[in-house]
Amino acid sequence: MSAAVGQSDKLASRIARDIEADVVRRGWPIGESLGSEQALQQRFRVSRSVLREAVRLVEHHQVARMRRGPGGGLLVCEPDAGPATRAVVIYLEYLGTTLGDLLNARRVLEPLAASLAADCIDEAGIARLRAVLRAEEHWKPGLPTPRDEFHVALAERSKNPVLQLFVDVLIRLTARYARAARTDSADEAIEAIEHMHGDHSEISAAVTAGDAARAKALSERHVERVTAWLQEHHPAGGAGRGTRAAHARRLDTQAPRGKLAEGLAATIGDDIAASGWHVGSVFGTETALLERYGVSRAVLREAVRLLEHHSIARMRRGPGGGLVVTTPQARASIDTIALYLQYRKPSREDLRCVREAIEIDNVARVVQGRARPEVSAFLNAQSAIGQGATGDVGLVAVEEFRFHVGLAQLAGNALLDLFLRIIVELFQRHWSSNTGRPPPTWGDVVAVEHAHLRILQAVAAGDDSLARYRLRRHLDAAASWWL
Repeated sequence: MSAAVGQSDKLASRIARDIEADVVRRGWPIGESLGSEQALQQRFRVSRSVLREAVRLVEHHQVARMRRGPGGGLLVCEPDAGPATRAVVIYLEYLGTTLGDLLNARRVLEPLAASLAADCIDEAGIARLRAVLRAEEHWKPGLPTPRDEFHVALAERSKNPVLQLFVDVLIRLTARYARAARTDSADEAIEAIEHMHGDHSEISAAVTAGDAARAKALSERHVERVTAWLQEHHPAGGAGRGTRAAHARRLDTQAPRGKLAEGLAATIGDDIAASGWHVGSVFGTETALLERYGVSRAVLREAVRLLEHHSIARMRRGPGGGLVVTTPQARASIDTIALYLQYRKPSREDLRCVREAIEIDNVARVVQGRARPEVSAFLNAQSAIGQGATGDVGLVAVEEFRFHVGLAQLAGNALLDLFLRIIVELFQRHWSSNTGRPPPTWGDVVAVEHAHLRILQAVAAGDDSLARYRLRRHLDAAASWWL
């Protein structure tokens, strides 16, 4: 890629972020025009090609769509979670997320969803859960194994948009593992579906009765059973990096070009993951890809732009060129998810309870592994930071981020690490947009550093319960400070 093209792409990305930030500031007014193409060109002082590239990114994020003709312009639209969850699933497949990571994340988040759903269930929620249960009952041998829609529906009833989206990602990944699972007979598969349905029915009954404690306990038991079954029937390996066989999927060629390009980008991403994600290899020439996927050149090139945006692949021109597999970056997935969740407007409590569940599990795992050299190095480094306070109030947010992300990395669950980064990003976006809030004081710095040291002392002592208690108290205080 030439320097001029690279600069053009960066400019388009910056303009896309500016447009998206403007939509958030306006309160996401669906249907409102942000201006005609000509007006937006004048506003940002860029060429038509750069603006159109920025608009493609905005459309990919489901923030706004360009409508041509009289009364047209860039219109704010209602986003859906599809592009966000697909981007995260593809990124996690590249990481080679382990079955253990996936099931541990389900153990952390799904019981929380069941408990919250029981606290706020209503008639519509009861009807939704029972409709899912009826669909499970109608499954027959020979039909495709049903997607585990129950947990997605349960997370919806929690009324927590952060939890709902995270659970959706977990169920999508679980479905990929389930497709690769091996059963010895059709009877064994039927028995597994029946056990799953029985567990779902019990959880639904507890949620309907408003018994949060029982719903949580039943959900924990169910995830343990799913864990045992998948560990017994699934071949070793991660969810991605070649553990899944590539399979042809039919694209909806009647869909609008933008939607078709999104679907094609997701399909190519899946196929790259299924083929083993060989970074630097050529996945196919443009001509070969056009023939393989049966789309127009315009649709393929738009799909390639999306793949390049998420650092999945890039098109290399000239001899020996083609679609080159690249190393995905977490930043694109974090930005896509955080932007979608800004539209959903999670409350302070929505963010706090999910973050607490993740971080409590993280610190418990760090306590368990406190003898590892990397844990000792982290403890020593953080203690030195706390003892060497410099008086720079601006560093408090940086150190707070490093501390919590550092614990997540030591805990070693790539899923929960990514989810935590998304939540922290939402905290930071709220902070930067809240211009009326006074900046942190030196007292804030001292309080944060003191809390970090107290947590580390409990970790070093191997005191799991005290580490959890101190982390929970710190998160309560930090939530008030950030939000």
